[in-house]
Amino acid sequence: MVKKELLKRIIRDFHLSSLPSLHRRSKDVPLDSGKIVTLVGVRRCGKTSYLFCKIAELLARDVPRTKILYTNFEDERLDLQADELDLLLQAYRELYPDIRLEECYFFFDEIQNVEGWDVFVRRVYDTVTKNIFITGSNSRFLSSEIATSLRGRTVRYEVFPLSFREFLSFKGITPDLYSSRSIALVNHHLTDYLQHGGFPEVVDYDDGLRNRVLQEYFNVMIYRDLLERYQIRNLPALRFFLKRLIASATSQVSVNNIYNELKSAGFKAGKNQLYDFLEACQQIHLTLVLRKHTTSLVERELGEKKVYAIDNGLLKALSYRFSEDMGKFLEQTVFLELRRREKDVWFFKDKAECDFVVKDGFNVTEAIQVTVGLEDEKTRKRELRGLVACCHACGLKEGLIVTRDTAAFLEADGVKVTVVPLYQWLLAEEGGLTPRAVRT
Repeated sequence: MVKKELLKRIIRDFHLSSLPSLHRRSKDVPLDSGKIVTLVGVRRCGKTSYLFCKIAELLARDVPRTKILYTNFEDERLDLQADELDLLLQAYRELYPDIRLEECYFFFDEIQNVEGWDVFVRRVYDTVTKNIFITGSNSRFLSSEIATSLRGRTVRYEVFPLSFREFLSFKGITPDLYSSRSIALVNHHLTDYLQHGGFPEVVDYDDGLRNRVLQEYFNVMIYRDLLERYQIRNLPALRFFLKRLIASATSQVSVNNIYNELKSAGFKAGKNQLYDFLEACQQIHLTLVLRKHTTSLVERELGEKKVYAIDNGLLKALSYRFSEDMGKFLEQTVFLELRRREKDVWFFKDKAECDFVVKDGFNVTEAIQVTVGLEDEKTRKRELRGLVACCHACGLKEGLIVTRDTAAFLEADGVKVTVVPLYQWLLAEEGGLTPRAVRT
C-alpha cells in the first residue's frame, strides 16, 4: 500500500536523522508515568520541543532509537483517516519485526488533526504500550475525547510560551541576583521580554521580522484553528471580534459591547455567535479568561470576566494600543506566569480592585497588585486601597505589589505589603530565592 510505504519512509527518516538543537524547558514532564502524557498549548509555544527533549532523555538512557516512534500529524504528506491509523503500527512492525512493542515509546504530535484519533490511542494504550505522549493546540478537541474514550488514562500538562527564566536561558544568560552587573543585564532583557513575549522561534529575531512572524502565527490560528475546525464562515466579523478582543487584554470583556460595535460598523453577527468566538479563542489558547473571585457560583460563571492574550509579543504585533502601555505588559506578564506556575487565579472587585487573587482549594493564599511604580501619589493610594480591600475581604495579613523596578516594605491599614521588582518575582523559585530575600 502506498500510504504504508510512505509511513515506513517517514519512520526511517526520523530514526536516521539527528534531533534538532534543544533548549530544555522548566516544566518537568514524566517519562514513565504509565499514563498517556498530553501536552496542550497555543501553536508554536514549544510542545514539539518538549517531545524531542523527552526523546533525548530516552536516548541518554540508552533506549535504542528504533524503540521510539515519532509522528508529526501536521506533516502535509500524511492525510490519514481514523481507520488508517493502524497503518502506522503495521509499518512500524514490518520495519522492526523483532522489537517488543510494550517497551517502545510513541510520540504523536498534533494527533488531534485526525478525527477519531482517540479510539486508536486508547487501543494502543490498552494493547500495545503504556508509553504514549501526545500534543495538541486545541483544548476542545482534546478534552472531549480525553473525557470519554481516554478517561482515567491521561495526565495533562499545559504548555505556555517561554517564561522569563527560560527566555534568559535561550539567550545563554544565567541570572545572578546578587550581582549588580547581572541585574542590569537581566533588566535590559526584561524590557525585550515584556514587549516581545516568549514564543521560542522569535526570541532572537529583530523587531520587524518578529512582528511579521507573530502576525503569521495569528493568521494560521484564524484559518486553520478557527475557520477550518469550527467551520466559521463569517470571516469579517471574526477578524473584527478578534482585534477588539486582543485590544481589550487585561480589561473586562463585554461581548454585548463588541456586538454593538460590530452592528454599528455594519457587520452581521449574533450575540451567540460572538460567545462562540470567545469560547473558541480560549480553546485554541489565543486568549485566557480570568473570573471574578466570589462565593456565588452563578456570579462566578456569568459575572464579570477579564481577558488576557497568550503572549505579549502577539499582543503587541496585533494591537498598536499596547505599544506604549507598560502597565498592561506588566499585568499580562504576571498573569501568564501565575498560570504557568499552575496557580488558581481570580481577580477581586468590590469598591476597589485587586489584580490577582490566588487560591489553594477554598482558601485564598495571595493577593497581588501589579503597577509600573508607586511614585505617583494617586497611583500609590489606588493600588494600596485595592490590595488592602482584597486582603481584608479574604482574611489575609500580607499582600504583594509587583512593580517594574521598585522594592519596599510598607504597612497599610494593618496589612503588611511587600513591593517587589518584576524581575525578582519572575525569577523566584519554590524553595529558593523569594521576593523578600533581595532588596535593591
